Amino acid sequence: MMIDAVDLNATPEPEEEEDPFIKRRLEPRVESAVEIAKREREERRKRMKIDRPTRMPRPVFGDHQQNNCDTRDKSKIPQGWLDCPGFGLEIGCIIPSKVPLSESYNEHVPPGKRYSFKQVIRNQRINGRKLGLVIDLTNTTRYYSTLDLKKDGIKHVKIACKGRDAVPDNVSVNSFVNEAIQFIVNQKHPKKYILVHCTHGHNRTGFMIVHYLMRSVPTMNVTQALKMFSDARPPGIYKPDYIDALYTFYHEIKPETATCPPTPEWKRPTDLDLNGDAVHQDDDDDDDDDDEALPAPVQEISQENVKMSNDDILGDEIPHYQEKAYRQFCYKMLMIKNDAKGCTQFPGSHPVSLDRENLQLLRQRYYYATWKADGTRYMMLLTIDGCYLIDRSFKFRRVQMRFPCRQPSGGISEQVHHFTLLDGEMVIDNPKDEKGQARRRYLVYDLVAINGESVVERSFCERWNMIVREVIGPREAEKHKILCYRYDLEPFGVRPKGFWLLSTVEKLLKSTIPSLSHESDGLIFQGWDDPYVPRTHKGLLKWKYADMNSVDFLFEMGKDDGRGMLYLNERGKKKLMEGYSVEFRDADPEPAIYCGKIIECSWDMEKQVWVYMRTRVDKSTPNDIHIARNVIKSITDNITEDVLLQEIREIIRLPMYVDRIQIDLRAASAARRR
Repeated sequence: MMIDAVDLNATPEPEEEEDPFIKRRLEPRVESAVEIAKREREERRKRMKIDRPTRMPRPVFGDHQQNNCDTRDKSKIPQGWLDCPGFGLEIGCIIPSKVPLSESYNEHVPPGKRYSFKQVIRNQRINGRKLGLVIDLTNTTRYYSTLDLKKDGIKHVKIACKGRDAVPDNVSVNSFVNEAIQFIVNQKHPKKYILVHCTHGHNRTGFMIVHYLMRSVPTMNVTQALKMFSDARPPGIYKPDYIDALYTFYHEIKPETATCPPTPEWKRPTDLDLNGDAVHQDDDDDDDDDDEALPAPVQEISQENVKMSNDDILGDEIPHYQEKAYRQFCYKMLMIKNDAKGCTQFPGSHPVSLDRENLQLLRQRYYYATWKADGTRYMMLLTIDGCYLIDRSFKFRRVQMRFPCRQPSGGISEQVHHFTLLDGEMVIDNPKDEKGQARRRYLVYDLVAINGESVVERSFCERWNMIVREVIGPREAEKHKILCYRYDLEPFGVRPKGFWLLSTVEKLLKSTIPSLSHESDGLIFQGWDDPYVPRTHKGLLKWKYADMNSVDFLFEMGKDDGRGMLYLNERGKKKLMEGYSVEFRDADPEPAIYCGKIIECSWDMEKQVWVYMRTRVDKSTPNDIHIARNVIKSITDNITEDVLLQEIREIIRLPMYVDRIQIDLRAASAARRR
């Protein structure tokens, strides 16, 4: 029998009863990526239909519309607005509210949920409240017209704040708080109320109201203010970055028990895309409180690893009308009459340069001495709603600081300084070693007013002791008692500037000044019995090291020849100083970059030329010509350190000094024993 050869590579023929497609059907089928995505979407849809309650068909209004086109619909109402409660309980005389919508939105809003200013005014009147001011924090003007408010005698203030990606900036906060305070202080009977609204009346509105509470109630802390707002407008602020920003701004430690409320149900998105994810809806002009776009985390203000300069601008701008009122207060406390230009000139006391003529004043009056810090001159106004640095241009900028009043019982004071006016200078204390950190410090050396009472006619001795006892002392005492407030997070430290007997001037020059952690360019001689004299004080003397005696000029360049020109101030106008020239030795060799700026210059006796030292960004005008002449006279007189010390050795032998130095030494010894 013959056996046929078998092809081992051939596909076997199926038996007659075998279906050739059975094997193919039994093999597992591999889904494509597109098919997997489609199946998962269908499964999510089914789950959502089961989880979500069945709703009866109803008309589609505002925030239930789905807008798939790119163009923005100006009639679209904000997401979540329909079910958001209209307004909260009053906080003092402030009422938090969502934004009222004009009647042009009525076709998108069912009758029972309409909330226009007509309804707002009527609802508040039913509750016995009459509106006098509306503060609008939205970042758009599309929601309503202000004409109806004006007809009802209601003032409208617009402070536009973005609702996404960032908390309201400090300038906006300053404007809000000042508007609220001024309205409350100036209103007459009957009592009127302030309506504050953003889009939904929670995050931006709550943020501003908490700031107002913190600045108007001295004993309030951030936790208490947040609770007060959430009680009046549940659930309160529900954005964690807003809450963190408040604790950071007011230098408070956030309690571990402090929690951020969840986003309200009415604010949670109801529209879903094909993947079952929330559809993000934008409002016009970034005016949306939506949490989809997370802002950058709030950073604590730290002075570490930051290069500091005396030219740095500190604090935040304040409204012009607030600045004008504070200027008038300063003039009133200094007993200065308004000039033709109004309260526009910096009123602080200025020393005059020491020369051989006014050196004789040290023999006629009892003087103390201190070092002259090479920092930046500021006066500082302390009020219940903040502290304000006042620069030489008489501009006010707000800084967040705490200055409690003295508490006789020794406990934590319930009051803070209100309209206390200090004088001093800002310095940068640099560490003596590489491990330490630079630190700004405000050195207080005089007092103009305390809690609204002028003290300029009191002796310097009284004023300086009041600084220590009433201003610095309570701060130092409270640092060891208050737990939630962190003084170390303030933008700068504060301390009184020390003054020394003339008998210790040699030690001051040889030992104290070299050991300072900031720059010093000489000495100040202060009459111990002198009143505070505004502007130029001929009895307040400054002595500078020879190479640091300087004049502040305005530098300009000729249009035709490019010649450098130096100007001084004479009766409010610039005066060209003919024959004066300046050299820019260690600075940028291109003089054009200094054109139009105030430059501080020292005098080179050998070359008979002015030498550029630095640009004075803190000044907008050059020295007065009379001040410059005094400096030039001081330079010419050339009172060296040796000459000065020899004069002082003779002065302290005078009977007036011998007796008073002994009295002061005994008083200081008794104070140390106490």
